Amino acid sequence: MSVRKAATTLSRCCWFVFVALVLVGVFRDPLLPFGLTFVPAAVAVAITVVLGRLSSREVAAQARPAVEVGPPVTGRWTALNSPADRVPSHGIHAYGQTYAIDVVAEPETEAEGRRPPFRWVWPVARRNEDFPAFGAPLLAVAEGTVVHASDGQRDHLSRNSGPALAYLMLFEGAVRDMAGAHRVVGNHIVLDIGDGTYAMYAHIRRGSLQVKAGDTVRTGQRLARCGNSGNSTEPHVHFQLMDHPDLDLARGVPFSWRGVGVPANGESFTAGGAVSTG
Repeated sequence: MSVRKAATTLSRCCWFVFVALVLVGVFRDPLLPFGLTFVPAAVAVAITVVLGRLSSREVAAQARPAVEVGPPVTGRWTALNSPADRVPSHGIHAYGQTYAIDVVAEPETEAEGRRPPFRWVWPVARRNEDFPAFGAPLLAVAEGTVVHASDGQRDHLSRNSGPALAYLMLFEGAVRDMAGAHRVVGNHIVLDIGDGTYAMYAHIRRGSLQVKAGDTVRTGQRLARCGNSGNSTEPHVHFQLMDHPDLDLARGVPFSWRGVGVPANGESFTAGGAVSTG
């Protein structure tokens, strides 16, 4: 086990110990003096800070050129949390997310209405079927081999309201982070596309996989469908390139989508190309 993997595991263990101590203190006599209860949490935060700084230095030293691949979707989409606007794009380097991007599908015509907007109060949550991204095909961005493929986690309701987002940020997200990377990204696929580069698709729809580990795929081949599993506010595609298939060890690799580039936050784009079913 690498030092980074061991540190990540220790951090999660510290959070579990902290939560256990708090719960014990609520329902019975505390096991430790009040101040000592927070020591595991402080250790976990310190480890996270150190790993974040180490990742920043590693990414700066790595300075890899952008890898051009095909777009993972087809149709009309809008970019969010784009590395075109800031790096790391999601605010952290963890799980190889340095250059990750989120994209949400937009209705193709005015007759189809518009994507449900964020609401501060009501409705608190929406069905996944209300979002045009839900069920959209996810395409192989390059020829490669499937390293990991999972689709057993449920697709939850949207978290695109004030109360639901607070629940995600304050409770659900923390629990998923303690459970590990696979719970944060939800159902996901990792492709080995060669030259030490791996493509990861997160939040895919439950039961939608059309490939399995070990399969060889072609560019444009349908892999699965967009879903809303893991730490996700609404059905969307989270895509990233990284240098290792293990999310706890991976460092982000910059990308460029052929014919699209790297769309900025709020920028809409249309990805074309035929979809191959395998």
